[in-house]
Amino acid sequence: MEGVVVRRVIPSDNSCLFNAVGYVMEHKKSRASELRQVIAATVASDPGKYNEAFLGKPNEEYCAWILNPEKWGGAIELSILSEYYGREIAAYDIQTTRCDLYGQRKKYDERVMLLYDGLHYDALAMSPFEGAPEEFDQTIFPVDYKRSIGPVEGLALNLVRDAQRRRSYTDTANFSLRCGVCQIGLVGQQEAIAHAQATGHVNFQEYQ
Repeated sequence: MEGVVVRRVIPSDNSCLFNAVGYVMEHKKSRASELRQVIAATVASDPGKYNEAFLGKPNEEYCAWILNPEKWGGAIELSILSEYYGREIAAYDIQTTRCDLYGQRKKYDERVMLLYDGLHYDALAMSPFEGAPEEFDQTIFPVDYKRSIGPVEGLALNLVRDAQRRRSYTDTANFSLRCGVCQIGLVGQQEAIAHAQATGHVNFQEYQ
């Protein structure tokens, strides 16, 4: 198998998770609104499974929330999208180099890969060579009987470790943020969440 695993950058517009999934599943980077609707419909259809304890908010409230293009997705959304497409989703975390695998209990026979930097999701793809156009990307990989995708897994992990060495991640417990509305300085995700809940402001910028 010839080629390299590359990071395909997804725009930072609060919908990076959905657009990254759209890219690895369908080679489309603008699927966010449709995939948000898939998730809302899935959650609404099974209030027993997707209850308040699971979602962190009432079912109906969550459905309205996830349709808002300002809101970010995470583990709940990835597990639903894995089931929707019938493929495993491997999400590599740069800070810890951990791989969270969604859909593995379903024993799907294909897998896609995402890269997470603490705030943002990008897509991972197999390219014939560095700098090759995106239309040559392979993003869907067969899972073998050992539940592995073979050498691609090692190449992906090397890319993740390299990104970690270069510290290209955000330490969400300790990073510095500024509220884009009132310009107040905040430290870490918890302070940002508290500020958002108190003021309704959700426009934060990271600063050094």
